[in-house]
Amino acid sequence: MRSKISEKAFKYGFMGMAFSSLLFLLGIIIILFSEGLPVFSTVSLTGFISGTSWYPTSEPPEFGILPLIIGTLWVMLGAMLICIPIGLGSALYLHEIAGRRQKAVLKPLIELLASIPSIVYGFFGMIVVAPYLQRTFDLSTGLCLFTASLILGIMAVPTVSSLAEDALNYVPKSFREAAYAVGANRWQTLTQIILPAAGSGISTAIILGMSRVVGETMTVLMVAGGAAMIPKSIFDPVRPMTSTIAAEMGEAAMGSAHYHALFAIGLILFLITFVFNILAEIVSRRYRLKLGLGR
Repeated sequence: MRSKISEKAFKYGFMGMAFSSLLFLLGIIIILFSEGLPVFSTVSLTGFISGTSWYPTSEPPEFGILPLIIGTLWVMLGAMLICIPIGLGSALYLHEIAGRRQKAVLKPLIELLASIPSIVYGFFGMIVVAPYLQRTFDLSTGLCLFTASLILGIMAVPTVSSLAEDALNYVPKSFREAAYAVGANRWQTLTQIILPAAGSGISTAIILGMSRVVGETMTVLMVAGGAAMIPKSIFDPVRPMTSTIAAEMGEAAMGSAHYHALFAIGLILFLITFVFNILAEIVSRRYRLKLGLGR
């Protein structure tokens, strides 16, 4: 009797924990919508998204977040171009080439990068990277799109590398043995068998790295330049959505149009990441179905 009661207690306890995450997500969505939607009584949705001027304190205020969206996407794209090759390359090296001693040293060092506070990366970008770029390319400022992409790309490398290497380790050894048995060489086995089999985990690693980049606040606030403008060059300053929220929320009067506009930016950012996660799930499911690994 006691064992049955304990089993039910554990069952409902774990069920409550599982559903609590959904409640938190629902609460976040409700807050974003309730605090963000009122701004559309001041500006239309089309004007808010496609507007090119962000001057929330002018008279009348201008709430155009297109430069913020483009800045966010360009920084994310630049960071992904840096972290995906380095992260996947290091994961493949650790899995395929590195010996036990090398792996025992390299993997903890790569993962150690994830424990460094983002503000330290920001200081490094401000003090080392930005002045170097300014001197090398004769720029007016080194705080720009390229600097933000570079620093965020380095920050996302541990996430992509560690999770991708774990995904490669989960591929059954029988896949490799079967490929060798039919005459495939090491390169063919890696590219046509191992990587597709680990595709679900690798895509998840990339999405989590992308989420780290999109959601980062302090680093982009310090190194992106802070200019709410559409960049024409990788060396132009930008202002991503996260840094805008962080920089202005403390100055916005609660309940004002500016206040609601910042929540609306958070809502747009949430929807962007939501779409990315849906795409990642679709891609990973296709990999699983293709390989017969379940739904």
